[in-house]
Amino acid sequence: MDVIVARTRDELAEARARLGLTAGGAGAAGRRSLALVPTMGALHEGHRSLMRIARERAEHVAVSIFVNPLQFGPNEDYDRYPRTFDADLEVCAAEGVSIVFAPSVEEMYPPGRQVSVSAGRMGSIVEGEFRPGHFDGVLTVVLKLFNLVRPDIAVFGQKDAQQLALIRRMVADLDVGIEIVAGPTVREPDGLALSSRNRYLSPEERTTALALSRALFAGARHRTPKEILGAARAVLDEAAQADPPLVLDYLVLVDLATFTEVSEEHRGEAVLAVAARVGTTRLIDNVVLTLTGP
Repeated sequence: MDVIVARTRDELAEARARLGLTAGGAGAAGRRSLALVPTMGALHEGHRSLMRIARERAEHVAVSIFVNPLQFGPNEDYDRYPRTFDADLEVCAAEGVSIVFAPSVEEMYPPGRQVSVSAGRMGSIVEGEFRPGHFDGVLTVVLKLFNLVRPDIAVFGQKDAQQLALIRRMVADLDVGIEIVAGPTVREPDGLALSSRNRYLSPEERTTALALSRALFAGARHRTPKEILGAARAVLDEAAQADPPLVLDYLVLVDLATFTEVSEEHRGEAVLAVAARVGTTRLIDNVVLTLTGP
C-alpha cells in the first residue's frame, strides 16, 4: 500500500477511515492498531529505527512531519532547520509507514489559539534552563498530535531523554491513554549520535563534536557520580581547547524520571547528559547508566 499523505485534520480522519482504524482498537494477533512516530522531518537512520519499533508493535504506523515553531526560541534554527519532505516520504515508504501527517503551521495552530501545555519545573531545568519555553512547545505539539492522530502507542528516541521523560510525565499527569515507547539512540560508527542537525557540521566541527560521545562513554566506565562526572568532564575540557572548540552548556548526571541531579548515594538508573555548541551548531547526547555504588 502506498503511503497516505494527510495535510489537514479532515485528510487525517479520511486516512484513518481508509485503514479501518478505531481509537483504542487491538489489531491482529494482539497487536495495537496504530503507532505514531512524531518527527520534524530530515529523517535519518535513527528515525528509521523508531519506525521499525513501531511496526513491531502495531498493524499501522503513522509518522508526523512538522517543524514546530513553538519549541524554537529566539535566535535558534527554526528558519534553517532542514526541510526534506520528498526524501522523508521515500524513507517512510521504505519503512512500511501507512500515514504521513504533514500539516502546515496554520493547520496545527489556527488563529486565536490561547491554551498550551506547561512543562512545569521539570521543563525549566537542565535543557530547559538553556532553552526557556522549549518543553512547553514540545508538550503542546505532542498532545495535539496525540489528539489528532489518536494512536495507541507513540515511539520516541532516548537521545532526547528529557523530552521523553516529560512526555511520560504528561501522559501520566493528564491521563492520556497512550503507551510511550523509547527507542535506543542510534550512532555513527565513530560514536556520534545521529541528529538532523549533524548536517550543519563542517568536517573539522564534526571531529570536535565526537567529544560528546567520548565523554559519555568515558563516564560510563566508572561507578560513582563523582568519578563518572570527572571522567566525562576531562574529555570535554580537552575538547574545549580544540580548533574549532567545543563550548559546553552542561554536563549532568540526573534521575531518569525527574531530571534532578543525583547524589553520591544514588542507586539505580541515571542519565549522563551533555549539551554543547560546536561552531553554530548545538548538539545534545546522553547515556543511561545503572549506578550500583563503589
